[in-house]
Amino acid sequence: MPLPYQGTARLQLKFAGTSRAGPTAAIGMAVRVLSKLRVSKSLADAVATCKVAPRPLRCGGRFHYFMSTVLEIIDGGTRYLEKRGIEDARRNMQMMVARQLACSRMELYLQFDRLLDDADLAPLREVLRKRGEGVPLQHLLGVVWFHNREFKIDSRALIPRPETEELAEWLLQSNLPAGRVLDMGCGSGVLGLTLAAERPDWQVVLADVSPAALDLARENAARLELGNVDFLESDLFSAIEGTFAGIVANLPYVPESERAELSREVMHDPELALFGGHDGLEVIRKFLPAAHERISPGGWLAMEIGYDQAFQVTEILRACGFSDVGVKHDLSGVPRFPIARRAGEPSAIHHPTHPR
Repeated sequence: MPLPYQGTARLQLKFAGTSRAGPTAAIGMAVRVLSKLRVSKSLADAVATCKVAPRPLRCGGRFHYFMSTVLEIIDGGTRYLEKRGIEDARRNMQMMVARQLACSRMELYLQFDRLLDDADLAPLREVLRKRGEGVPLQHLLGVVWFHNREFKIDSRALIPRPETEELAEWLLQSNLPAGRVLDMGCGSGVLGLTLAAERPDWQVVLADVSPAALDLARENAARLELGNVDFLESDLFSAIEGTFAGIVANLPYVPESERAELSREVMHDPELALFGGHDGLEVIRKFLPAAHERISPGGWLAMEIGYDQAFQVTEILRACGFSDVGVKHDLSGVPRFPIARRAGEPSAIHHPTHPR
């Protein structure tokens, strides 16, 4: 099936025997013709309800009527995405159109009657096709908003989840002391860079095993012009020195057994950032004993885990010697964020220097 409006952004009709055929006649003729052709229903729908230019252009015996308005494009694209199983299809389409027109979603409401030509429609058709195939909206837009800041995002790192933003907000509201903080498994950097931006007196180290993800995190740090961050390529603690006042970690926790259940969108994330072994806890089991030794006395640990892993993770935390073990719930009521502390009084923290 062709995409909405594929092939042309204007309706060209040639009228025999008259030069006075107006917009109403043109539309009626177009609907009758298109009903006999194999074109997308979105195109026929748009023609039937189209708004034509107030001054149709006549060239070589033809009247040229511009037929694609912003609202028509949104309506047709929404139907196209709905047929391909895309959730929240209208919002997706609005955001893609807003990106193409370099405006906000709210500003679209003031431009519903704006007429679009092929310069706008050609790239829009391409992103619409990709979205219909399951490419994540965030990858097509190239950015995500996280705690009131815009971050670059692409296939090099996990797309930030709303729950991760909840974790950032909780940490920022907890009045934690200044010090050296580690963001383990930083991905695009949204969590660690948000903490660094909101707490200039923290020195945040962002670590990841993926060099591609670290490059993306560096790009985001440059966009935010942050100076209190360092970056380390490290398989857990293999290349990390010193201790930390706190560690935050969002490590791979999806069980391999759930691979077939994941959406097309989620499978565009790097597998390295998704899967945590047969039960989703293999990386976490390796991480927690070492993390206990790298947190200074009195320091804190905060994590994000899977929806059904809280009991197992808290048991591992206690076995590793952590105290004050608890779990915070996300806004959906899921026990999502294990919180713990290393026993003892805070002491001087070693701050080695690392290249950025």
